[in-house]
Amino acid sequence: MLPGARALRAAGLLRPPGAVPRTGVARRARRGSGQRPVGRGFALPAGPDLRHFLRAAAAGQPRPSPELPPEPGSAPGAPKVYLETYGCQMNVSDTEIVWAILQKNGYARTKELEEADVVLLVTCSVREKAEQAIWNRLQHLKALKARRPRARAPLRVGILGCMAERLKEEILHREKLVDVVAGPDAYRDLPRLLAVAESGQQAANVLLSLDETYADILPVQTSAGGTTAFVSIMRGCDNMCSYCIVPFTRGRERSRPIASILQEVRMLSDQGVKEVTLLGQNVNSFRDLSEVQFQSVAAPGLSRGFRTVYKAKAGGLRFSHLLDQVSRIDPEMRIRFTSPHPKDFPDEVLQLIQERHNICKQLHLPAQSGSTRILEAMRRGYTREAYLELVHHVRDSIPGVSLSSDFIAGFCGETEEDHLQTVSLLREVRYSIGFLFAYSMRQKTRAHHRLQDDVPADVKKRRLEQLIAAFREEAARANAALVGQAQLVLVEGPSKRSASELCGRNDGNIKVIFPDTELEDAAKCGAPGRAQPGDYVMVKVTSASSQTLRGVPLCRTTLSRAAASH
Repeated sequence: MLPGARALRAAGLLRPPGAVPRTGVARRARRGSGQRPVGRGFALPAGPDLRHFLRAAAAGQPRPSPELPPEPGSAPGAPKVYLETYGCQMNVSDTEIVWAILQKNGYARTKELEEADVVLLVTCSVREKAEQAIWNRLQHLKALKARRPRARAPLRVGILGCMAERLKEEILHREKLVDVVAGPDAYRDLPRLLAVAESGQQAANVLLSLDETYADILPVQTSAGGTTAFVSIMRGCDNMCSYCIVPFTRGRERSRPIASILQEVRMLSDQGVKEVTLLGQNVNSFRDLSEVQFQSVAAPGLSRGFRTVYKAKAGGLRFSHLLDQVSRIDPEMRIRFTSPHPKDFPDEVLQLIQERHNICKQLHLPAQSGSTRILEAMRRGYTREAYLELVHHVRDSIPGVSLSSDFIAGFCGETEEDHLQTVSLLREVRYSIGFLFAYSMRQKTRAHHRLQDDVPADVKKRRLEQLIAAFREEAARANAALVGQAQLVLVEGPSKRSASELCGRNDGNIKVIFPDTELEDAAKCGAPGRAQPGDYVMVKVTSASSQTLRGVPLCRTTLSRAAASH
């Protein structure tokens, strides 16, 4: 059994492959799970039957707003759901999966909170601040529930995702505000949970799965006509870093079959999407075991100097094979992926990125710390020296590559010397994009059980500010080197600050702002025109900051043509 799986089973959070999820109303506790019952135990209710739904249909439901027509597949009078997403890109992807499930079950979507019959919050639990935002939002929803007209059915509120998995009992207990709680592996059960809640009972399903990937569900894009999209390729994580709650909120690693991923990417290409980001908690450890013949495929080695807490996994089609297949679908579609672990960058992946013009030359290499001592405490599986060797190898393999990273300030036992080593790593590598946070202790993690959160809050704050300052200085220098160069920009839409300017991102995922003017087509086959979202525009960079490039547009072009000219 993989590290941590025993702990997950003991907590009642893991079910074996193929097992039927044991779900029920919140007051039902599993025997032997170590969880306190939420109230008096009783048998799982049978739930609503056909007569329940016939009565509901006869009684009628609020009609859709005339300015927002019913979604395809939803009937007039269908219950309206309002979805809010917090946290990482995986939650954006999960929101699209949730909406696909609910749409198929007769729900309509609304963008107006006051119109909603159901409000679902897709939540994050990585840091305390993220959870506090949800508690604050629930107070607002409490007031909305209180002023809801009696003529309408009671508003149902649901908490989904990682926070639901971590704090299920507290969520259900606190002021009895939440009606439905569903963990990341329980979205298929939402129609039943909502039906139970309609009868006045709280309902929950937070069991984790060893095989749920939602591979058969094509997500419904939440931004119609968008130029970019996220595609989830795997779920969960086996790394068990000591600070991280993800293995306990999203479970063990399991990957979607490649065939289902390619089907989704082709669909997005047909819809005109110009950039796809492949998503996973540990995206480059992808391992498709869906076919018998995949079992004998040789496993790639780890990055030099890296190790894992688990034994090497044999068999399965790996990330390099998936990346190869995805990049062949549409030569005009950019491919990105996140979030990887530095240990899983074999040479075949780096070579593929270098060779394919539509795989972005931008890699996320989360370091977390620049101190070998702290990296050991974090159970990251590498030293500072091994990480830097990988950085040099990546830059040698992919000339001009743009790097981003994650850093934690004030982890357990971090000294001032450890902190200064992290500052020096930031300066030495010179990242273009950074995600930096003060450490937030999470229950259930190894750090919570084994380490002391002994760095004072004011020290964490100061160290974080110093890390941010160092990152911005070096990012500004890295971006300044692009001034005078032409950058290929995928247009996303108007700039938020000026309607006369357009905004997009270059290959390195850096924001680029430029004037919205008439542009020639590089192929000289079309009349001059203004760039539209989804167009590729060549922009000459004229100025740079730590986060943004500004420039003048040269022409509209294509991804293939731009690659050929370089």
